[in-house]
Amino acid sequence: MVEADNDQVVVRLQQVRKAFNVGLPSETEVLHGIDLALRSGEFCAVMGPSGSGKSTLLNIVGLLDRPTSGQLSICGQETTSLDDAALTRLRGRSIGFVFQYHHLIGAFTALENVMMPMLGDAGFPSRAMHERAAELLGSVGLSHRRDNLALHLSGGEQQRVAVARALAMRPAVLLADEPTGNLDTKSADVVFELLRHVNREHKTTVLFVTHNPALAQRCDRIIEVVDGAIVAAPA
Repeated sequence: MVEADNDQVVVRLQQVRKAFNVGLPSETEVLHGIDLALRSGEFCAVMGPSGSGKSTLLNIVGLLDRPTSGQLSICGQETTSLDDAALTRLRGRSIGFVFQYHHLIGAFTALENVMMPMLGDAGFPSRAMHERAAELLGSVGLSHRRDNLALHLSGGEQQRVAVARALAMRPAVLLADEPTGNLDTKSADVVFELLRHVNREHKTTVLFVTHNPALAQRCDRIIEVVDGAIVAAPA
């Protein structure tokens, strides 16, 4: 993990643009000159209509895709000049992901799923990984389910395992793309409060994409994206 001071800007986008099919007649620009700064410990909602560019923005911040132009810095590291291996290392150690669908491995236990980011980074299992995964499952209230296969967990439990997995590497930034979208109201509130607890307890910066205005109002600020541009992002 790259350490970040509480007042430090951990994510900075400067005039970031993203186009697909560049150079072809079908070229389409979906992000238009995005400027955005997120500080350590912020909990920000991202809202906007479907097709507005929210997920593309999250993919850019998460280093899953490269901007067509502009600059992106994560924890003080300018990323646009990094090669794929360096991007993979930075992403694995500094950024956690929680998606609308949990993306757990059904044939693995809850504990094994939480261990996966650590195993991917180190290349081999260790007692420390096992203990860290067990600790994280305890923090999301699932110690009693640690040895259950993921496919035997409820939807809410699976998403809580996904939150625990996202925290395995103690990331400075947590990206959540509609993590409550497939959940009932009660389970959605549990997952949201877990993310809020992580944010407050560890000063983890959270970028939370949602269509739920009630949840968005519980965040520190709301970033509105319309037609590939940020139209509101009050400090």
